[in-house]
Amino acid sequence: MSKKIKNLIETDFTARFKNLDGCAVVNPRGLNGMKNNALRRRLHEKGMKMLVVRNSLARRAADSSKLKGFEKLFDGPSAVIFGEGVETSNIARLLVELKKEDEKLELRGVFFDGEAYQGQKGTEQVSKFPNRVEAISQVLGAVMGPARQLAGILNQGGMLAGLVAAIEEKKAADEPAPEAVPSA
Repeated sequence: MSKKIKNLIETDFTARFKNLDGCAVVNPRGLNGMKNNALRRRLHEKGMKMLVVRNSLARRAADSSKLKGFEKLFDGPSAVIFGEGVETSNIARLLVELKKEDEKLELRGVFFDGEAYQGQKGTEQVSKFPNRVEAISQVLGAVMGPARQLAGILNQGGMLAGLVAAIEEKKAADEPAPEAVPSA
């Protein structure tokens, strides 16, 4: 491959990797054309892409992006799976699901937030991380939990006050009226 073509490919990779926060790397070897197309179709449905890369060019392109350091996942033929606006945990979840369907798919790992989670175990670990929406709901649940408990206690306190008032009224109704004292 000529230097001019390599530079064009590297420029393309740089443009694709520029806005990515994370990605996954798989080994596409062992997948025939039908399985490869089915994999790409499933990825496309979820807003993701698979890009077969030349490792040296991908390394150079990643140096100027947030993906600097993801070259740890390259070992032999590699394909980078990414999606703009797609969270890395969602990519990992889909890959774990696809791995269950086809054992020939080799998961090299996932890279995001400056860390490389290598191999199938790393991919499974990332797939268990909450995505943005799940994380926000967990935080809101943690914040709202004590407030909900306090509101319940206060509500029960109001019920308690009502019971005390009812008991007082009943006691007042059961007691005989005090005799009027004649004035002298």
